[in-house]
Amino acid sequence: MPKIVIADDHPIVRAGIRAALARRPDWRVCAEADDGEAAIRLSLEHGADIIILDHSLPIINGLEATRRLSREMPKLGVLVYTMYEDHGLVRDILKAGARGYVLKTEDDASLLAGVEALIGGKSYISRQVQDSIAESEGSGERFDHPDSLTPREREVVQFVAEGKSNKTIAELLGVSIKTVDSHRTSSMRKLKLRTAVDLARYAIRNKLIKL
Repeated sequence: MPKIVIADDHPIVRAGIRAALARRPDWRVCAEADDGEAAIRLSLEHGADIIILDHSLPIINGLEATRRLSREMPKLGVLVYTMYEDHGLVRDILKAGARGYVLKTEDDASLLAGVEALIGGKSYISRQVQDSIAESEGSGERFDHPDSLTPREREVVQFVAEGKSNKTIAELLGVSIKTVDSHRTSSMRKLKLRTAVDLARYAIRNKLIKL
């Protein structure tokens, strides 16, 4: 029986996911997490087979959680379940090791299809996400953050925008304070921003943090 962890910071969303998964009695939800740190810890503790993971999580976001889980639990199927559909984020999430990507605006059937695919060792990108990527690429639309910032730089921007200090960010990412400062400086230079307030505005506009 596949063991599934649900990671989302909204209790009502976790309840909805659990209700959808209940349609499959051969699956078992073994734990729920409300932040990225707990998601990693509970997946390890329970030896989970699948984790349904929101991107916008407190403490450790979905991208970094995916990266760490893929490194520590290479057989774990990571399915990102989020509101965000820009192609840069999808690309970074998949590069980090996720095998599934489904939008919260889609119906439960898509979520269940994603979980089933991952259990079977396959990957799953929902039709709506595929269509969104095809449309943005076909129209020549460009997003300012995916192609200019590295995944690590984007994480640092998110944490700075949330008001975290360089020391705290270094501890969360497992790097030195000097490295964080380097990423921060590089990000601000690329984005032509001067202050943390500018970074916060940028992060909100590009959906790196929630209001």
